[in-house]
Amino acid sequence: MSDVKKVVLAYSGGLDTSVILKWLQDTYQCEVVTFTADLGQGEELEPARAKALQFGIKPENIFIDDLREEFVRDFVFPMFRCNTVYEGEYLLGTSIARPLIAKRLIDITNQTGADAISHGATGKGNDQVRFELGAYALKPGVKVIAPWREWDLLSREKLLAYAEKHGIPVEMKHKQGGSPYSMDANLLHISYEGRHLENPAAEAEESMWRWTVSPEAAPDQAEYLDIEYEKGDIVALNGQRMSPATVLSTLNQLGGKHGIGRLDLVENRYVGMKSRGCYETPGGTIMLRAHRAIESICLDREVAHLKDDLMPRYASLVYNGYWWSPERIALQTLIDHTQGCVNGSVRLKLYKGNVIVVGRDSKTDSLFDSTIATFEDDAGAYDQKDAAGFIKLNALRMRIAANLRAKKGQA
Repeated sequence: MSDVKKVVLAYSGGLDTSVILKWLQDTYQCEVVTFTADLGQGEELEPARAKALQFGIKPENIFIDDLREEFVRDFVFPMFRCNTVYEGEYLLGTSIARPLIAKRLIDITNQTGADAISHGATGKGNDQVRFELGAYALKPGVKVIAPWREWDLLSREKLLAYAEKHGIPVEMKHKQGGSPYSMDANLLHISYEGRHLENPAAEAEESMWRWTVSPEAAPDQAEYLDIEYEKGDIVALNGQRMSPATVLSTLNQLGGKHGIGRLDLVENRYVGMKSRGCYETPGGTIMLRAHRAIESICLDREVAHLKDDLMPRYASLVYNGYWWSPERIALQTLIDHTQGCVNGSVRLKLYKGNVIVVGRDSKTDSLFDSTIATFEDDAGAYDQKDAAGFIKLNALRMRIAANLRAKKGQA
């Protein structure tokens, strides 16, 4: 008999987690609490409630939470203050959602007096690491049940057979014969993996993409967009103030319309393998470009360079599941401190897959001084003779080394 009396399951209502729900009931003989997160994936979530009820889950043990504002405000925005990109390209759309799901799993565990949590991440992926590192950071003694590391249902065929045997309804989503992809979606992105994409030389089918038109099919007329910042976060688009979730949703629509944000990537997974995936991150692509633009006039040079030095470390922490670690929190404190002066506006031009900065301005915090930077007469604001001493001092060590080589007869 298992010592687990109640478990909180991260539950989507899809094939995997529906099988897991039944498997937990049969294997652990325990009460199951289901948690379904609305992170803006654009799907109807109430069917998950109906399916949970069908398998005897008490109504008070079914949690369907709208986390869209918290997701963007407390996770996406802080990450973009660091201009975070993993391995030069990936905007971490899946990675950044996992710490919030882990947080809510633990909240519900504490609320319901559960003994354990469970998730549907496989033993090959990154998500098992992200969920569990987050859970242990927030509740060190929690028990984690990862069915993919315990059961023998290691193929889609076995899952379907189990579902049929136990009367678990399976809703097949058809799109031109049925989508073959494993997908993850939230307000920041949608990802595609598996089947056709497992050949890294094969081009993704145009019919796969859901959020963006191809750049070729994008409008022939460019669209201008004004973005307003306060302390490093977007607060308004085209003069209209918006909540964080509304900002990102609006940018997704604009970016998708103009073919912005597609990515085909082979990434290095935490578990050691390389994995090919395709991503649509239209709003995030716009946000990254705009944020760097406003920082370019507001941040001190060395502060900006320090942020760039730290960004890959920060990105790896997010990717590898260390959101709740002391080092990520310490880095965030430094990053957020730099954003106090990042206030102003950026003007962008969106055109056929491109995000083009055409202007930036800060009335209160701009470090750009046109009287010094001008190519015209600067009226003595900058003494060009000062550069000679600066250059000679910086060249001194190289001149000494060159003289030494000459004495030794070296080239």
